[in-house]
Amino acid sequence: MCNTYLPFPMKVERIITENPDRTLRTFDLSFINEEDREKFIYMPGQFCEFSILGKGESPFGIASSPTEEGILKFTVSRTGSVTREIHYLQEGDIVGIRGPLGNWYPEQLMQNEDVVIIGGGFAFTTLRSMIVYMLAHRERYGKITVIYGARTPEYFIFKEELETWDARDDITLHLTIDKPYPGWEKLVGFVPTVTGEVNLDPKALVLVCGPPVMIKYTLPVLTKIGFKDEKIFTSLERRMKCGIGKCGRCGIGSKYICIDGPVFSLAELNKIPEAF
Repeated sequence: MCNTYLPFPMKVERIITENPDRTLRTFDLSFINEEDREKFIYMPGQFCEFSILGKGESPFGIASSPTEEGILKFTVSRTGSVTREIHYLQEGDIVGIRGPLGNWYPEQLMQNEDVVIIGGGFAFTTLRSMIVYMLAHRERYGKITVIYGARTPEYFIFKEELETWDARDDITLHLTIDKPYPGWEKLVGFVPTVTGEVNLDPKALVLVCGPPVMIKYTLPVLTKIGFKDEKIFTSLERRMKCGIGKCGRCGIGSKYICIDGPVFSLAELNKIPEAF
């Protein structure tokens, strides 16, 4: 484990602007010190604190997979002062990373199971990590089904990978947008609606990550289909703050999301007030 109190330096290797209004950017970071690379052991679903000296830090889910050695990938939405400074970064700049933090998606429970992954918007990051990980170990899992929604086609992230996955015969990809759009020939409709229309097998294990409103309305659909609460998992990563349970700002009921989560089963969430 790395020292979660102490950021370690990383270099910005590549920056990808993900959408037309330039509010979403993906950063590929490389380790400067070999010792840090060797110590940084993580699983899909975990997050890190991304910092710029003198500007502050913010938590982001890790979008890269442990199978992609040597880099960490984060997609950052420009929403405040720290994220604005992150968007000013240039390739070659040095930043700080603190982590890995939190728990992860239940990979051991997923083995030999069919898996359904449901995501929305730029919160698809940790789900991207899980998909890449599963495809790298494809023999461990059953059928993989992905439902991913965005406002318009331009707001899907990782577009090249989506095209690659769509062309594979060992993963089923359902892409949907909120309303009709010129030239769009795939699904149209909000994620909860599409989830109820694509004939999912309720025996599968489900991972859900997206905007709180998407999660709030998707979970009842899964329950109606027949998925058991113990096999539905979601991430509350948007509630992350300091990441180590010191600031107290992620507390909900008896839980600290950064220590007990951010990944919870629906059975656990049913015991947490105002999770969304």
